[in-house]
Amino acid sequence: MTQNFINPKPTSPKFDSAYYDNLLKIIYSDQHDPHLILGLHDFSGGKKIIRLWRPGAKLLSLEVFKEIVSAKIVHKAGIFEYIVPADTMVDDYRVYHQNGLLAHDPYAFLPTLGELDQYLYAKGVHYKLFRALGGRLAEQQGISGVKFAVWAPAARRVSLVGDFNHWDGRTNPMRSLGKSGIWEIFIPGLKEGEKYKFEIKTQAGEILLKTDPLAYSSELRPATASVVSNVDRFQWSDQKWIEKRLENKYQPQPIATYEVHLGSWRKTNGCHQNYRVIATELAAYCKEMGFTHVELMPIQEHPLDESWGYQVSGFYAVTSRHGTPEDFQWFVNHMHENDIGVILDWVPGHFPTDAFSLGRFDGTSLYEHEDPRQGFHPHWGTYIFNFGRFEVVNFLIANALFWFDLMHVDGLRVDAVASMLYLDYGRDSGQWIPNKYGSHENMEAIEFFKHLNSVVHQHFPGALMIAEESTSFPGVTHSLEHGGLGFDLKWNMGWMNDTLRYISKDAIYRSYHQNDLTFGLLYAFTERFMLVLSHDEVVHGKKNLLSKMPGDMWQQFANLRLLLSYMMCQPGKKLLFMGGEFGQWNEWNCKGEIEWSLLQFATHRGVQTMVKELNHIYQQNRCLWERDFDYTGFEWVDFSDARNCVISYLRKSSEERFLCVHNFTPTYYSDYFIHLHGFSVIHEIFNSDAEKYGGSGKVNDFIRINKNSNGDVVGPSIQLSPLATLIFRIS
Repeated sequence: MTQNFINPKPTSPKFDSAYYDNLLKIIYSDQHDPHLILGLHDFSGGKKIIRLWRPGAKLLSLEVFKEIVSAKIVHKAGIFEYIVPADTMVDDYRVYHQNGLLAHDPYAFLPTLGELDQYLYAKGVHYKLFRALGGRLAEQQGISGVKFAVWAPAARRVSLVGDFNHWDGRTNPMRSLGKSGIWEIFIPGLKEGEKYKFEIKTQAGEILLKTDPLAYSSELRPATASVVSNVDRFQWSDQKWIEKRLENKYQPQPIATYEVHLGSWRKTNGCHQNYRVIATELAAYCKEMGFTHVELMPIQEHPLDESWGYQVSGFYAVTSRHGTPEDFQWFVNHMHENDIGVILDWVPGHFPTDAFSLGRFDGTSLYEHEDPRQGFHPHWGTYIFNFGRFEVVNFLIANALFWFDLMHVDGLRVDAVASMLYLDYGRDSGQWIPNKYGSHENMEAIEFFKHLNSVVHQHFPGALMIAEESTSFPGVTHSLEHGGLGFDLKWNMGWMNDTLRYISKDAIYRSYHQNDLTFGLLYAFTERFMLVLSHDEVVHGKKNLLSKMPGDMWQQFANLRLLLSYMMCQPGKKLLFMGGEFGQWNEWNCKGEIEWSLLQFATHRGVQTMVKELNHIYQQNRCLWERDFDYTGFEWVDFSDARNCVISYLRKSSEERFLCVHNFTPTYYSDYFIHLHGFSVIHEIFNSDAEKYGGSGKVNDFIRINKNSNGDVVGPSIQLSPLATLIFRIS
């Protein structure tokens, strides 16, 4: 290659021994430290030298002390040099990028990460990782631009590519920071909105083009480039909400959650709405309907609409389908200003195999396990995170903290926890590797959850961590001090399955399955449960809630009202998927919109009215939520009337008691007696059979209180409505 040097003698004696080697590594894209030879360096004779790399260029101009000069070509591949005075500094010269941008030299700057950043990351405890890695607007040595840093320890070379260098991976190789595995570069002059990726050369010589794992924003699918974004400009005005959340962190609170898929809640002319538009409509709707929180199905960037967001490619980026990160911050802020909490679905268990994403990021199994028995999910065709690697754990924990810190969310619902807790989840014998004790628990994932929850609660007291955990794994919501995983809430999948199985049966068969209603109370207080009727129950041929109901149309609506009101009476926090609140017939379709047109019919409006009024009753009466996790908040009155499919119980708080009665048959009883002592006044405050809800109107305007011969109260006789929930205030 020496014949390609215009001047085969080394220009600088400092590089005599390694001059050719270093230049050739630049030219052949194998240089792990391009700053060693490119940029501004000391030179002989009391001078400095600027060395530049423009692949294939024959001429190169630069600006030195505000004067345009021509650099000398020293290698035909595109190596240029220009000698300058000894007092030349970083800000005294500028170079032209391929797109014509005139800016300071990227290779004249010190590293953007310090040793402490690298140390904390290697230990898995860099909780502000989103400030250290990724493409970030920054000021370096007094000059504005964008700093880029990425973890790729097995790479031979990492380059930054984007519009500014015509996506040419030869032009801007990044600097390796050694054993940390981090590569970095600062590009002066770049601004918000710049598109970029990382070009990675593997040890095998393969060239990979990867998005930034910590990008704040991405292009709209199907394009996949990362986008430089500003997440620090938004002016928050939700301080009162945050302070209230902190003050109430140890207090019981009502939680009635509306689960929403933003892409199909509402559309405008068939297109996705902006976060700001959705926020305005959704906050007003939730406030009217009495929901306390919204839970958003994943809004992290994802390539495939049909994944509903559960195959995430950009863990730190809100999906560009609905706007920018700043638009999403406006969404959260507006919800808080309307006293609505925001919970996000979060997916730390797995990620898609798309070539541009995290999979085999540097040519090796970096974020995932190498062995497919540990690193590949057979059900979903996705990679599984390696929870035994500190940097991977750090990536995920810092991601959770990012959403609380910079996006002000109030909680994370952690998806598919069971798939993470068990090594044999979804696998047959011989398809999984036992832990060191020979059992199937994933010890590293268990430690991850403990670490995650402890750090979240330490940094953001009052934030909610919710586990979607479908097994009987012990202690999911128990404290770390008592050997638990430290979650605040756990989805009660058992209650959901038992209840839907029961309610889907024709009423004439329900008497044989009374235990489906009562079994859940045997374990109801072993965890801090959330009762859910979620999106999972209205897809994949399962039918929507209304369509699951047996009987004629009147009975179907009555059964739906009974189901929804039964959930509100049971101990545990609540969640309902969109469309269920007005009785959508068809299964949910992520590409469409929920069927708002049904509200033109009185039967559907009746269900919606019932949900609205019951949500407000729920919020206003502590006995329905104060002791959700304590057996003293619940007391059976009668669960033995299986023949009539009737159950009754008390919900209690420190201030009041409610009698809840559920009739799971279409039979009307004009004089149904309930054995109950210890009250003198009883008043019906809710009946799902009310005419305004679409019912038959058999409500209790008058209730007879029965007494024995001694004058002691033995119970009320009520008008028991068909397929209905009745709630009575007693005192």
